[in-house]
Amino acid sequence: MKKKFFLLFTFLLLTNISLFAKNPNILIINSYHRGFEWSDKIINGMEKVFYGTKINANVLYMDSKRIASPKYYKELKELYLVQLEKSKYDLVVAIDKFAYEFVLQNYKELFTTEPVYFIGIEQYSKQEVQKYNLEDKVSGLLERRAIEEMTTYIYKMIPKLEKLYIINDASKNGDDSDPFITNAIKNLNKNIEVEYIRESTIDDLTKKFSVYKKNEAIFFIRFYNDKYGELYKNSEIATMIDNCKIPVFSTDTLFINKGSVGGKLVDINSLGKSAGKDILDILNKKLKTPFTRIHEDYDFIFDYQKCKEFGIKPELLKEKFIYINAPKSFFEKYRKFIDTVFVVSPFLVLLILGLIHNLFLRIQKSKISQQRIQLDKILLNAIDSPIVWQDNYGNIVEYNTKFKEFMGFLSKCKKTTFSECMQYYKNIPIKQTLEPFFDESLGENQLVIKDNRGKERSYLINQENYVEDIYKTRGTVTVLTDITKEKQAIKERAKNQEFIIQQSKLAEIGEIFSSIAHQWKSPLVEIATIAQEQLYNKEGEIDEVNSKYVNDIMFQVKYMTETINSFQKFIMPSTKKSIFDISESVHEMLEIIRHNMKYNYITVKVEVKPNTNLMILGYKNELMQTLLNIVNNAKDAIIKLKSKEDSRKGIININIENVDNLVQIEIQDNGGGIPQKHINKVFNPYFTTKKNGHGIGLYMAKVIIEDKMGGKIKASNANDGAILTIQLETYNENTSFRR
Repeated sequence: MKKKFFLLFTFLLLTNISLFAKNPNILIINSYHRGFEWSDKIINGMEKVFYGTKINANVLYMDSKRIASPKYYKELKELYLVQLEKSKYDLVVAIDKFAYEFVLQNYKELFTTEPVYFIGIEQYSKQEVQKYNLEDKVSGLLERRAIEEMTTYIYKMIPKLEKLYIINDASKNGDDSDPFITNAIKNLNKNIEVEYIRESTIDDLTKKFSVYKKNEAIFFIRFYNDKYGELYKNSEIATMIDNCKIPVFSTDTLFINKGSVGGKLVDINSLGKSAGKDILDILNKKLKTPFTRIHEDYDFIFDYQKCKEFGIKPELLKEKFIYINAPKSFFEKYRKFIDTVFVVSPFLVLLILGLIHNLFLRIQKSKISQQRIQLDKILLNAIDSPIVWQDNYGNIVEYNTKFKEFMGFLSKCKKTTFSECMQYYKNIPIKQTLEPFFDESLGENQLVIKDNRGKERSYLINQENYVEDIYKTRGTVTVLTDITKEKQAIKERAKNQEFIIQQSKLAEIGEIFSSIAHQWKSPLVEIATIAQEQLYNKEGEIDEVNSKYVNDIMFQVKYMTETINSFQKFIMPSTKKSIFDISESVHEMLEIIRHNMKYNYITVKVEVKPNTNLMILGYKNELMQTLLNIVNNAKDAIIKLKSKEDSRKGIININIENVDNLVQIEIQDNGGGIPQKHINKVFNPYFTTKKNGHGIGLYMAKVIIEDKMGGKIKASNANDGAILTIQLETYNENTSFRR
């Protein structure tokens, strides 16, 4: 009996405890009105944390943005005294500065022992709390905007920044931000002009920033109250920001999708969540009070479209950032389709012909057939070749996306012939080239198209006639395959082959000349020996009579030997690149043809500008052969002109200097110049104006200079002759030496 009574008593005791246990109550005093986005987002963040708990939250709105007079606050206090008279709270939460100051000033009249938690203010004064003897009651979360960092980040993203406008209204919140702004201006680059705006209107700001100004930017902190005290809505502020013609950077997420470029932003919703977690920990005795901490959770967020509009590059910050409003990539749009293409890629070529053939068979079928046609179109649009098909009357029936991009128009071209469609096309060279291919079936052809800028592209055009018996339709399918890269590769191989052939020929000539030189050297030695024998008479004494002739003979023998050695060295092709002095090479080349120039009464002058870097990395002998070819061409032009003008004196000037970190060799003659109609053809293979010319000299010069040595060569005319200009990279210690 006693045991049963004890159990019943315990049950009743536990039941009464659970009945009398109350849920936590918090009072939230909001500085602003309902609908003010900043504070609404904070409350929303707290509510997400409170969801699923037993917390009861009561929100009071002070509406301080609209009314902030001492009389209003006095009446508001009287109203709250009535509202809170019979209420007891576990925690009082003050959102932003107005509510925080109101709670401190009226704490003793409105509350008893409730702890206070603030959120959203930027400046915390311990002395102010001590003034009201509440230092053991007040805790909170400070909102710290990245003002100083953002001024630095703006300069990094706009390296040529000349002027920065900083907008911060004249409210109490603006006063809290002011010290951080002032310090940021002080530490900003002195070459940047700063205009700090605190008093203005939305209309004035809209007008002020309605014109684009290069290298200027706006740093927007806040602008809720204008100089007349009028309160603006977020939508009005967003419209002003969006209409600005210079980039606007901000400090929080309120305007990131409403005209702001972005920046290092405080997520207001995240600020509310952090506050909600603090409140839970305070109520559950997990946080020791009082305390204050700074919310330092930032996100680098940028609006892709705004960045693109103003040329802003967030990647210059070298920070991890997020783009909003970024266009989806092709892979994101067609991920499933791309996966399918990878699976069926071996059969894609066969599938193309099947899809084209079946496209017109299924055009009048049911909804299922229509879906299949759409799939066919998607597959055709994925093919990286322009495709168009016409009916048997020549009307354009359909085309894929690549063909539309290729032509650059076609909005009015369906169900018309290609000739009718081409009247809308502005690119005359492409129009004249393409028109014959679509007016009649021409089978397989190669087509070179030059656009208005002179850029050439090569296409392989394949046309096939199709006939289907179900709907009795027929027509022509045209596929254009871009083979520009393949043709360029073939040309490159041909150039390499010609270069190798030229080197091979020079090597063979060098070997032949080496053999001849060997044969010549033996007689020269004999001549030298015989000459020296004539130097002495029968008594073994020097014969003074023959001495002069022997010396002349020995001088000529020595000159012939040196000439043979120089020419033998010159004629052999270079097997690898080497570092050499361009001036020395020019003089070595001229030494070979010195007598030839002298006998034709041609003066060759070489001028090297002072302090010229003459060292280059390349094929020395091939370059000397190129220079010899150019000088010989100049000599031939001068001789030809002299045959008409006997009194004319031949002159060839070779000027060497540095131009833009390159060494430039300019060879100018007075041989009358190159006919203007031929000036763009002189470097073409097998082009020549000489009677017995082969047309390979200047072509090989271009191959050697541009393809093998990475330089440039061009021809032009002066007043009385031609100018051949060669530019090559100079060699220095920082240049990598590749053999």
